[in-house]
Amino acid sequence: MAVNESAENYLETILVLSKKLPVVRSVDIAEELGFKKPSVSVAMRNLREKGHISVDRSGFITLTPSGREIAEMIYERHQLLSAWLMQLGVPEETAVEDACRIEHVISRESFQAIKAHAGNGAPKREEGEGGQDNGYEEKIMFRAHAGRNASVDRLFFWEEDSADL
Repeated sequence: MAVNESAENYLETILVLSKKLPVVRSVDIAEELGFKKPSVSVAMRNLREKGHISVDRSGFITLTPSGREIAEMIYERHQLLSAWLMQLGVPEETAVEDACRIEHVISRESFQAIKAHAGNGAPKREEGEGGQDNGYEEKIMFRAHAGRNASVDRLFFWEEDSADL
């Protein structure tokens, strides 16, 4: 299943576009990536020959199971890494650009470790002055936006003691 970074980017773009558009065509991919259509056509031929996409007679592009697996892996990495970097205080534009580079070179093991840490790394409770519990739990929520943008929302859940009601 080894593919190069360019192929991964095309597959990820097809996945993202398929979530936004009823059908995906080469012209849509070229527009999304800012590439010329002949370059995209060559890439689509290569992806088709490797069995990662299929193209019907109308020129509509769909991911095959192998193409979808790669695209979803890269998309998940991009979304989580972008959000995690922003959570660490990296400006959104830089976080998204860095995530786009990291998503292609990070090992499966390293990504799984980051994923586990990002999901569990936020403090569950914070203490107030004098070690008093403030009564809330902070959770991090990753929210993906259309395209390659992601944002991080901090949600606070106050725990109410039923005796106080």
